[in-house]
Amino acid sequence: MEYDPGREACPLPFSPFKSCTVPRPIGWLSSASVDRVANLAPYSQWQNLTFDPPMVMFAANRYPDGRIKDTVVNAQTTGWFVWNMATWALREAVNISAIALPPEEDEFVRAGVSKAASVHCAVPRVAESPAHFECRYLSTHTLEGDSPVGTVDVVFAKVERIHVDDAAVGVDGKLDIGRIEPIARMGYYDYTVVREVFEMHIPGAGADALAGLEGKG
Repeated sequence: MEYDPGREACPLPFSPFKSCTVPRPIGWLSSASVDRVANLAPYSQWQNLTFDPPMVMFAANRYPDGRIKDTVVNAQTTGWFVWNMATWALREAVNISAIALPPEEDEFVRAGVSKAASVHCAVPRVAESPAHFECRYLSTHTLEGDSPVGTVDVVFAKVERIHVDDAAVGVDGKLDIGRIEPIARMGYYDYTVVREVFEMHIPGAGADALAGLEGKG
């Protein structure tokens, strides 16, 4: 099976595109409007970009009528948003926060999660989440799609503060992923949960290949 997307109809009943790029980390992002109304939404097009300094990005497809997502608007107007780690224990709240609600409704309330104060900004963190990044907005790059919903706003930010629950840290000083159980996005309506971790070391790798991989410092 093969085809040219955009020029040929997909031979399958469901597009394989998103199910090939898996698993995708979830950017469970909180933000606030200029009127301090809290917003909370999950984005599966989220990733870290570099570590020195730590920078991140998320991509938000527009609504079918061309409207920009509230998280993008809030980040651009206030200069901040917060990443909250999405976990198995919080999966129902993550799913509820995906509902498209009007910007004047507090989505923390709808999702049933508590607010924790941030240090550098007025954006609340999800108190029940084991890890958070306070992210300072840098820029937005818009990529035009073949349809309004295909148009995407790619937001770049710098991580100014990292919060980690002490209970999520193992005796070796690393995050205990098996205990945290992060969830990730698959294709269709599917998700996965991380419960198993294995190590692989690059054989014979020199300093250039290893730079930054271990995450020390």
